[in-house]
Amino acid sequence: MSTGPRSEFLGRRPAPALRPYLAGYVGYRDSGVPPGRHRGLPSPYLTLIVTLDDPLVVAAHPDPTTPPGVYATLLGGLHTAPALITHPGRQSGIQLALHPLGARALLGLPAGELAHSDVDAGSVLGCFAGDLRDRLRDTDGWAKRFGLLDRLLTARLAPDTRLPAELVHAWRRLRATDGRVPVTELARETGWSSRYLSRRFDTEIGLSPKRAARVVRFDRARRLLQRGSATGRPGALAEVAVAAGYYDQAHLDRDFRAFASCPPSRWLAEEAAGGEFRNVQAGAAGGAADSAA
Repeated sequence: MSTGPRSEFLGRRPAPALRPYLAGYVGYRDSGVPPGRHRGLPSPYLTLIVTLDDPLVVAAHPDPTTPPGVYATLLGGLHTAPALITHPGRQSGIQLALHPLGARALLGLPAGELAHSDVDAGSVLGCFAGDLRDRLRDTDGWAKRFGLLDRLLTARLAPDTRLPAELVHAWRRLRATDGRVPVTELARETGWSSRYLSRRFDTEIGLSPKRAARVVRFDRARRLLQRGSATGRPGALAEVAVAAGYYDQAHLDRDFRAFASCPPSRWLAEEAAGGEFRNVQAGAAGGAADSAA
């Protein structure tokens, strides 16, 4: 029996009925790897993590007033600062990426109530969080675990959580343009005032349209950098900046320092030195259609 390092990493899209609310699942399991840390970076998705063995250790939350904690299940809203997660050389669980406009249907509350925070999932989901973890731990194999998630989450969907078409349009436009559409244009397209649009974004998403656009653009840049590093063809930062919609490399660097608390070159070095868990954030939502609403 091998005692060397082992890493498992598998992503899957949810069942069709869940795709308007969930971007994807990622199952991960590492053992015998070097101890490390992961930056949970801002993204356009809420995050639900259900651990399978060791609990999740959060050394620093996006909200600096929240003390470090240990979590069997963790739920996080949209944020503009990184979380810092550590592990002792082993970790396992499933990470779910939730569309913010699907929060009411799956979580029973608007995404704005979770903005800038990570919490014990049980504080929002009640006994469902613990029951979900127990049933996933008792299920063998990623395919069966993903199937169990499909069944339990589909059964949990709340009826009639439709949101205003104007809000759905504005969010989809931000995503489709990688955050490049001006807020004034979004307001004009929806027929809402900029102030009212911002108020609805704060409630249902947790960020203003302008801040949400920055997070969407940053997430695009992060994925381009990560994809290039993973394929062994890292692009020049200036090229990534242009592809992601930044004015120049300096603009990209400023957003990385704001949202990741480090420059992109340092983040890439940390990614290259890390284990499989560093790719979970990209895998949970990478390539998934954004059909939230």
